[in-house]
Amino acid sequence: MHAIQIRATGGPDVLDYVTQPERMPGDGELLVEVAAAGVNFIDLYRREGRYPMSLPGVPGEEGAGHVLAAGANVDRFRAGDRVAWTTVMGSYASRVIVPQDKAIAVPAALDLRTAAAALVQGMTAHYLANDSYPARAGDIVLIHAAAGGVGGLLTQWLTRRGVRVIATVSTAEKAALARGHGADVVILHGAVDDLAAEVRRLSDGKGVHAAYDGVGAATFDASLDSLRTRGTLVIFGGASGPVPPVDVMRLLWGGSLTLTRPYLEHFRATRDEFERRAGDVFDAIASGALRIRIGGVYPLADARRAHADLAARRTTGKLLLVP
Repeated sequence: MHAIQIRATGGPDVLDYVTQPERMPGDGELLVEVAAAGVNFIDLYRREGRYPMSLPGVPGEEGAGHVLAAGANVDRFRAGDRVAWTTVMGSYASRVIVPQDKAIAVPAALDLRTAAAALVQGMTAHYLANDSYPARAGDIVLIHAAAGGVGGLLTQWLTRRGVRVIATVSTAEKAALARGHGADVVILHGAVDDLAAEVRRLSDGKGVHAAYDGVGAATFDASLDSLRTRGTLVIFGGASGPVPPVDVMRLLWGGSLTLTRPYLEHFRATRDEFERRAGDVFDAIASGALRIRIGGVYPLADARRAHADLAARRTTGKLLLVP
């Protein structure tokens, strides 16, 4: 089988396209032929060494495909089933071993590429909207990178609920996409001298109820300063770099603020929660309530280019690798 291998951390050039021996599924495992693997920022963080990864190793944690074989004690799936998965290292490959507790059945209404594009970003948007800060109709929130994968889905989810979204994006093209997702106001990075002051002006001088920030270092201060009294800052990523250590007294002087840094795995900790959250995402896509944008499909061998494009923020929506 073919796979992308990392032998040492670094830039996109450490991603090597290699041939590897195929492994058969063990107890509770599935052997899956990959139809598409999702490209996520966490893959970049592992490649760079910001998140741990055993080396040499195959990156990628998300995908969808057909079950080729099931190991002993597999009771949920069988050969021929269509499945998607998350948090399964080694997904940048033509075939992957998936523990059955990390797999979810793909509904007939969805094609496999859509399922691969939807699961991580869709479930992330789901827990952000429903758990990290469950915004209600009438709330005003700030969403950074609202034309991206998670940002676009989160904007759709909240605006359909009656939440007013102030969005930030990096280009005029992305501004149009954010408006298409339902954002009430879109701010271009660099177009205002003081982002927090502009957000406060747009929220009647009070600030927003919550800020959802997947950009990290470059936007953290503005996000925190954009909050109203008892507001919530949700840092769910670090596309521009990790947030430096924070003096907790800033939360007091900012107005008894809440700061949280969630991670998807903690919001699909049980089988029931995984099935409920993934089911809500798949149902929303099938009904048309949630629109998945696939921003780029790359051959598996072009993983370096996919990583470079994502890091440079040249893309919108979800990137996929196809064996």
